[in-house]
Amino acid sequence: MAERFDFIAIGSGTAAQVAVHRMASAGKRCAVIDYRPYGGTCALRGCDPKKMMVSGEEALAAFRQMKGNGIKGAVSIDWGDLQAFKRSFTGPVPEKQQARYERKGVATMYVKARFVGPDRIEVDGNELRFSHALIATGATPRPLGINGEELLTHSDAFLELDALPDRIVFVGGGYIAAEFAHLAARAGAKVTIVQRGRILKAFDPDIVDWLMPSFDDLGIEIVDAEVSSVTDNGGGLTVHAGDRTIQAELAVHSAGRVPALGELDLEAGEVACDQTGMLLTPQLRSQSNANVFAAGDAAANGPPLTPVSSHDAKVVVENILEDSGRTPNYQGVPSALFTEPPAARVGMLESEACEAGLEFSVNAGSHPDWFSARRLNAQIYGHKVLIESGSDRILGAHLVGPDADELINIFGLAIRHGMTANDVRSTMFAYPTAASDAGYMVE
Repeated sequence: MAERFDFIAIGSGTAAQVAVHRMASAGKRCAVIDYRPYGGTCALRGCDPKKMMVSGEEALAAFRQMKGNGIKGAVSIDWGDLQAFKRSFTGPVPEKQQARYERKGVATMYVKARFVGPDRIEVDGNELRFSHALIATGATPRPLGINGEELLTHSDAFLELDALPDRIVFVGGGYIAAEFAHLAARAGAKVTIVQRGRILKAFDPDIVDWLMPSFDDLGIEIVDAEVSSVTDNGGGLTVHAGDRTIQAELAVHSAGRVPALGELDLEAGEVACDQTGMLLTPQLRSQSNANVFAAGDAAANGPPLTPVSSHDAKVVVENILEDSGRTPNYQGVPSALFTEPPAARVGMLESEACEAGLEFSVNAGSHPDWFSARRLNAQIYGHKVLIESGSDRILGAHLVGPDADELINIFGLAIRHGMTANDVRSTMFAYPTAASDAGYMVE
């Protein structure tokens, strides 16, 4: 007879963790299923380990900026030591997650799961029945449809490299390419990014223009072309892009991700999909199976960010326990690009505000002479803030330079809670800090 659960989560990342612990605290019998170590993308293969390694890059960049201004000597990145530092965080995560589940009485299973009915999941030949299930399997690199695609590695594997190759090509020019290119180049690799058109299309063009000298200074080559194929040349790889052939020891897929749904047999679970992913109601419930929900990157409903995964999970739990009809609120969710220096954005791009027919003013400028940049001898520091005419609401904020990844949260708070530019201007921030610049950015 099939074992029965009130709630089953497929996946063990942020969305699954939040949902399972809340459901277990409500007295529900829960299970979590993942064929990989517990922790998910953010803790094991994404945000956290990436930022741990970026810490080494930040230290090196700070040293080089201040060299000759009170700092002397030689500093370099030791890739092996940096990996060990990162693994001091990621290594204990699965065991900690397992222990937390055990304390809550949650059943844990390290296997692949697939649907065998609208209320049934099969794991390792055993059938489980559920009242509600959550698909929180994250995302996977999107298929590119090119010859030799199987020769590309991906961001998960890049973060686990024991040694850094001398020559690396990134196929695609989004977040992953920019962040890992900066890190690899500072660690001594020769790096090329291949992207048709402008890189970092999710960011304001002026912000990207101000950031570009950092790529030039690191010797990162950006090729405006589309990759047509990748071939094994015996001693490495050849990436074919337009009329270029680029030699590399490692080629990394950095051209976007899609929901990781391929092995779940959603059709058997009566979970309808289209070419983009699952068909969901505004409450993150399957349109065709009311017992199944999705959250985070697997749902692909909001920005592919860890706070969104957590938020989605809370929405799902509330809709299961209270049938509240709650829908996610993605207003004012900031995103950060962890290059060095970092860039960040929240709210509307200038082009989006224009398309929406809004009337607004733009406060923008490049300010390497501001104190926040000068004290670090940083050459890149800029902002663009969109302020709606009449209401004085902040519509969008776009930053680049020291502490941009922290300062953006002030603008995220303002946008999410409907604060005005004057609210920010009239706030007294600690000085001298990056936050104290916020008031000048909305004048």
